[in-house]
Amino acid sequence: MSFSWNGLHVLITSGPTREFLDPVRFITNASSGKMGWALAEEARRLGARVTVVSGPVSTPAPEKVSVKWIETAFEMRNQVLKMAKKADIIISAAAVTDWRPKKFSPSKIKRKKGEVRLSLLPNPDIIREIGEIKKKKEGRPQRRPVLIGFSLETNGLERSSLKKMREKNLDMIVANSPASLSSEKIRATLFSKIGSKKKLPLLSKRLCARKILKEAGNFL
Repeated sequence: MSFSWNGLHVLITSGPTREFLDPVRFITNASSGKMGWALAEEARRLGARVTVVSGPVSTPAPEKVSVKWIETAFEMRNQVLKMAKKADIIISAAAVTDWRPKKFSPSKIKRKKGEVRLSLLPNPDIIREIGEIKKKKEGRPQRRPVLIGFSLETNGLERSSLKKMREKNLDMIVANSPASLSSEKIRATLFSKIGSKKKLPLLSKRLCARKILKEAGNFL
């Protein structure tokens, strides 16, 4: 890379979020947070100042990385919005739970016969919200923050990923499949708003993170 990452602030969201039904039960997903940690380690290695907003994970955080621990999607949103204005790169690697229960029971829901129906409400789309804020600033000299999202699909991966990149005003999107969840490796394709497409082989998440940040440098 021809530029220096020293002094740049990289903000990363990582891991799953939890949406509670009652004090002991919640909706979540299989994200391990390993991709977020790999991105944080690589950005730190390059000399950047790194902040990770992470949901609950069992893997230890990298050294010399600031971590803001959260549980719910709204908690993650609030932390990201606080720091977004001062970030040079924002990477949305978290697997944010898309819905939350309409009602929270303050006491444990008792087992009973018959069906239990659950009403769900949509959670905030954090990277879309940041993209909307950035869109309002278009036309000004600065292009930052660079916005990078992740797209995980079971079918129509390229079509869905390109659609998300356009609609959320992203500079790049990393398309991958559910096979990468909780895995040490990932097979991904990198799409950018300037029309590039880079299909990566099966790589360790650390090496994939290196490739992602190299591409991100084109927008700085």
